[in-house]
Amino acid sequence: MSGSAAAVAALAENPDGVVEAIAAKAGVSSRVVLDHLPTGAAVPVHQEKFADIWRELTGWGEVLFIVHTSDIVLECVGALPDGSYGHGYFNIHGDSPIGGHIKADRCAGIYFVDRMFHGRRSLSVQFMNSDGEAMFKVFVRRDAARELLPDQVEAFEALRSKMAT
Repeated sequence: MSGSAAAVAALAENPDGVVEAIAAKAGVSSRVVLDHLPTGAAVPVHQEKFADIWRELTGWGEVLFIVHTSDIVLECVGALPDGSYGHGYFNIHGDSPIGGHIKADRCAGIYFVDRMFHGRRSLSVQFMNSDGEAMFKVFVRRDAARELLPDQVEAFEALRSKMAT
């Protein structure tokens, strides 16, 4: 079975599962899975918009920042601090638990993902590397009732529209 066919089959079996798990089952990268989601569920944006998208995300307030590797799923809640390029990295520093140095030149694409996840709508901006895996993901937060924060939903939809054109 080709990678595309395997991705389609794995998605059909588990349409609202973890993208990385679906990709592993299909033997493809996470990006292939995103590319096979229904139309509009994963809107790709060129990697050259990295800094512009990051700058917009800094205005969203506290987000859920996730780094998902084969060894760890690291989740951190905080506001994204401003960033700037220097010494081969996109450096983020500020009054937030989220900080460090991102190899932005490894970003090969950015996806605005709007899909069901375990039965609930989930919204994220996923920064993909040249291996087809997520460098990191920025998720719209949920309130105490586990509903998406309306102001962040609005910000997500506006940024997706702005960047996809």
